[in-house]
Amino acid sequence: MTRNPEPTRRLTTVGFVALGAVVLSSGVALADQTESEARERYEELQEELSGLNADFNEAKEDHAAAEAELEDLQERLEDAEEELDAKSGQVSVIVQGAYTGATHSSMGVLFGADADNALQNIADLDYLSEGQQATLADYVTEVENAEELYNAAGATEQAAAQSMEAAEEAVTQSEAALEEQAAVLESLGGVDPTVGEAADTGGGSAAETAAVSGDVQAVLDFARAQIGKPYVWGGTGPDGYDCSGLTQAAWAQAGVSLPRTTYDQVNAGTPVSRDQLQPGDLMFFYDVSAPSHVGIYAGNGMMIHGSNPSKPLEEVSLAAYWDGVFTSAVRPG
Repeated sequence: MTRNPEPTRRLTTVGFVALGAVVLSSGVALADQTESEARERYEELQEELSGLNADFNEAKEDHAAAEAELEDLQERLEDAEEELDAKSGQVSVIVQGAYTGATHSSMGVLFGADADNALQNIADLDYLSEGQQATLADYVTEVENAEELYNAAGATEQAAAQSMEAAEEAVTQSEAALEEQAAVLESLGGVDPTVGEAADTGGGSAAETAAVSGDVQAVLDFARAQIGKPYVWGGTGPDGYDCSGLTQAAWAQAGVSLPRTTYDQVNAGTPVSRDQLQPGDLMFFYDVSAPSHVGIYAGNGMMIHGSNPSKPLEEVSLAAYWDGVFTSAVRPG
């Protein structure tokens, strides 16, 4: 039965600095858990870890965007400064002629102080035409604006970098907790509930019995070829992937460009219901409003995905655990 968890607030990069402190703490001491409690706790940590990885990917995307913006504004600032230097050189003769016998350079006279004083100096040079004064004032203003934007972008990039570091630390803590819980579960005779039992491959739903198109077959072939490779946080291949990195790379084989994160991939296709799934469809889990895990439906009740670093990319049955946390699906293309 599909579980629809209550919507949780999607973390933003701005509020991410404290994320390392919200890794779930165990409500039951590890040594006091029963097998059932250990399994339930493992499932909780698996869900939490998926959410933290999705947030980490978002933080990486935000940081990359901030870096790109900073580079663009640095180019703008450099261009503005070069244009200002060039324009000041064009009136150098006029300036030097007005200050006969003086040692002032055009840049010293016009731009030796801050922008406001520079504008006043320009206005005082009544031997320059109004057009020349206006042009020089425009260049000074552009440099000042470019500097302000560059400084603001630098602050944004720094904040994004700090958020990404906090997200990575939260993932590391949660991963350690999951590994510890896995050991407890195993010691009590339990098994990983996310693996599931083998599915009946004798047939599928009416929706998935249709012939798979060449594009979808390319997606499935690529995904299956990655089985056994390591799960890597933020991984986009070719040596390792996380869940959304795998789906993005697989659908690229069909010429479909998916967004990087699970949060965005859920909107990158036509919604389909569980009973209408076809091979190649993307399946999403845990949270309806902001799903934190994604896999590729492989047909016959199976899914290809990566769930956490303790296991390689794998093909698993949806029976039991994954069907219980399924929330939605989309068909890319």
